[in-house]
Amino acid sequence: MDREHILKLLLQALTDIAPEVEPSSLDAAKPLRRQVDLDSADWLNFLVAVHEKIGVDIPDADAARLTTLDQLVAYCAERRAA
Repeated sequence: MDREHILKLLLQALTDIAPEVEPSSLDAAKPLRRQVDLDSADWLNFLVAVHEKIGVDIPDADAARLTTLDQLVAYCAERRAA
């Protein structure tokens, strides 16, 4: 699975949780939760959706440091390759 496909799946997971989000307005290098205003429950639901769509489990310790789409894409790509 390439990074572009991972990004597409991440955005699908995000819009499943927050349908009002316009993916084209997001800056992949800026903190995602600030751009989309996700509360902690929505963030948890997003991480569960990432696991379901991409097959990557993101433990709490890692989730705390993965704040941007770029970081999430890189993390998922690395875990999928392993």
